[in-house]
Amino acid sequence: MTLQTRPLGRTGADVTILGYGAMELRGVPNGPDIADEDAGRLLNAVLDSGINLIDTSIDYGRSEELIGRYLGHRREEYFLASKCGCLLEPPPGARPPFPHDYSPRNVRAGVEQSLRRLGTDRLDLVQVHMSPSRDQLEADETIETMGALRQEGKVRFLGMSGTLPSLPDHIAMNVFDVFQIPYSVVQREHEDLITAAAQAGAGTLIRGGAARGGPADDKDWRQGPLGLPQGEGQRRWAESSIDDLLDGMSRIEFVLRFTLSHPGLSTTIVGTSSLDHLRNNLAIAELGPLPAEVYQTAKDRLAAAAA
Repeated sequence: MTLQTRPLGRTGADVTILGYGAMELRGVPNGPDIADEDAGRLLNAVLDSGINLIDTSIDYGRSEELIGRYLGHRREEYFLASKCGCLLEPPPGARPPFPHDYSPRNVRAGVEQSLRRLGTDRLDLVQVHMSPSRDQLEADETIETMGALRQEGKVRFLGMSGTLPSLPDHIAMNVFDVFQIPYSVVQREHEDLITAAAQAGAGTLIRGGAARGGPADDKDWRQGPLGLPQGEGQRRWAESSIDDLLDGMSRIEFVLRFTLSHPGLSTTIVGTSSLDHLRNNLAIAELGPLPAEVYQTAKDRLAAAAA
């Protein structure tokens, strides 16, 4: 089997429904301890598997440098997405989320630093990080700066890593080609906004669709999904009796295939520092979305539990 591809909105690119999120390559203290050579093997395995989209960020420590070092010679094989608004270097001792600066000077400096670190002459996608308000974007002339970088050929498409409450405004601005949005079986707050973004012609990168999506056998899932209180994901899962729908599936298979079932999804970016996890994610993604009736039943149960 091979990974399904879907159009990334109006960009003209076709991307695999499973992308690779490179946050787990940021290194200690904020990420797993992984040797450079092991990161190189993992990154090449990502491309060898057929995955053709990689998402990274200045905020992800050495991630960009590792991608440039180990995949620079394979640049034409993948769609490369990074972020802007990040500080060029996190403050010493800071833990994420880091402060951000959306001014023209910092946005331009960040993109140019990313190009150097990634060993490339262009980013396929640059995404505004951390979902600033429309007012802040306008005050800082962030979109104008991104547009200038596009005219210079340094970036191809403009994106927003967006969340509530600002995401509806971001979609209405009609300037972003791609949105990165959190979504999973136990984090459905943005479900309708994914649809709205897709209907507006934008591509969608879904994050949190596996790692934060719900319970998995190899991690402590009591910590809430991004933006939710601790224990909230566990509560939603349990009160919806999702385990009754597994029918032989592992929990992580159900979680990832639930995410892939959203009709507005272009790709879900899943990060790992483990080759075994990468292979498991690929095997699940090759199975594709859940059966339509199982997906709908899960949504109905989750809605009832939230009522």
